[in-house]
Amino acid sequence: MDSYKLLITGGIPLMGETYVSGGKNTSVAVIPAILLSDEPCTIENLPDIEDVHVLVDILRDLGAKVDFDGRERRITVDPRGVNTHTVPYRQSKRMRASYYFLGALLGRCGQADVGYPGGCTIGNRPVDQHLKAFRALGAEVEERGAIISAKGKMMGAGVFFDKITVGGTINAMLAAAKAEGNTILYNAAKEPHIVDLANFLNSMGAKVKGAGTDTIRITGRPHLHGSVYTVIPDQIETGTLMIAAAATRGDVTIHGCIPTHMEALTAKLLEMGVQVTDTDDAIRVRTVRGHRAVNIKTQEYPGFPTDLQQPMSALLTKAGGDSIVIETIFESRFKHLNEMRRMGARVQILDQTAIIEGVSELYGAPVTATDLRAGAALVVAGLMAKGTTEIYEPGFIERGYEHIEEKLRSLGADIRREPVEAKTDN
Repeated sequence: MDSYKLLITGGIPLMGETYVSGGKNTSVAVIPAILLSDEPCTIENLPDIEDVHVLVDILRDLGAKVDFDGRERRITVDPRGVNTHTVPYRQSKRMRASYYFLGALLGRCGQADVGYPGGCTIGNRPVDQHLKAFRALGAEVEERGAIISAKGKMMGAGVFFDKITVGGTINAMLAAAKAEGNTILYNAAKEPHIVDLANFLNSMGAKVKGAGTDTIRITGRPHLHGSVYTVIPDQIETGTLMIAAAATRGDVTIHGCIPTHMEALTAKLLEMGVQVTDTDDAIRVRTVRGHRAVNIKTQEYPGFPTDLQQPMSALLTKAGGDSIVIETIFESRFKHLNEMRRMGARVQILDQTAIIEGVSELYGAPVTATDLRAGAALVVAGLMAKGTTEIYEPGFIERGYEHIEEKLRSLGADIRREPVEAKTDN
């Protein structure tokens, strides 16, 4: 249990300007990809979040020399000292994206033993499409208890994904970057961080084309060189800040973002009556009237992101009318709404659909974060609520949001930490 809780006194409109940190989902793919290089690489604009710290620990365990500066948001990794192809379960269970070491180590060593990934409990998240891709590229794959073992010389091949998979697409790209011959990924995911990973691989001398479309072509290169690369801004943090601004009926300008990545969310906020304007690298969100209810269905990019469904559905609890939210990606992503019932939210959950009846007021209450984006949703709820909300297990939030409390305080939010007294057995 976390040693602290978050206290939020709501009802204060967020006002002012803030910035977006580097992308979490990009960073957790790009950092393992450094293992494919034959020389040191430097990655800039990294978010100073828990998942990045876990990756640093894993790289050091593998034998890489790592210089990580959280304050400067920069990491330099020399992979030449890597002397093992094993990521033990004690490390892999700390985060979901640890499975990217499978593709990276297969590409580097032709062998990988990686413990099953951990991360947030948001439903069934199989890795069958990842393993299918490795087998298509020539690996023998075996699942041994908590360990996934893969071995074989990577050879270019056609990989047909049965369904769109972000993680599977990334792992296949990593495994194929140094494979002998040509690889084509069919039904590939199109997310911005897949494009960013392709750009990083290409900056090391790889040949990846088509990222951002459903067909990615990779010509394997036997050697990749060092690179200095800057990751893109965080799409989900941008969206969370946009939603928080709308939820508090404030006026916030978010700098350092990519507005074209936010088009699905922007369209829904405009439909609600929120004013959203943008420039090349900034978005301004204002609310001048009450919010209207809207319907949302999560989809793969460029559809509405599942990672923003939870903060957005929190916003909808105070919209005028009934909203319907359909979650098509993960089956356990409504836990935050159950918590928000304590705050006065009126919600019906039927399998993968939530019917949200807008209420005029939410009230501060003790609630518990069950995963990363659920924690963000409860922060949005706390900012909207009358009175003080206590959020327990806020460590989930630190996995994906850099210094979110400081950013919200700079916009006028009343958010602070307070120690949680440890329970003692009598």
